[in-house]
Formats: sequence, structure tokens, C-alpha cells
Amino acid sequence: MIRTLAVLSVTALMATSLVAAPCKDAKGKFTKCPPAAAAAAPAFNKDAKGRCHVASGPKKGQLMKCPK
Repeated sequence: MIRTLAVLSVTALMATSLVAAPCKDAKGKFTKCPPAAAAAAPAFNKDAKGRCHVASGPKKGQLMKCPK
């Protein structure tokens, strides 16, 4: 029982260290991480009246605020 808990705790520590890894450049120096790709504006289509619509996904075709 104690051995199982020890293995689980070591595995959890290794997983968290992999997830929280800082960004590095090509030379191996620590750098500021770029913003997440999810923060990018969604793809859109403009109709003839100049309104923007979501291009794909579950909200495809719905009106959206046009990105600047």
C-alpha cells in the first residue's frame, strides 16, 4: 500500500513537471512563452453585406463580431 502511494506520488510529480515546462529557444536558454494558440481569433467569412460569420465548428454560420 505504501509502495503504491509512493509510485503514484512520483508519477504525479513527473507529470506536473512536464506540463509546467518553461519555454526555451534554439540555444537552450529560457525565454518568455508565446501566447496560447487558442487565443487566436476564429476563422470567419464575410457575406455580401459585410457581416462576419463563423467559418467552421459547432457555431458555423452564426454571426460574430468582426475582428479588427
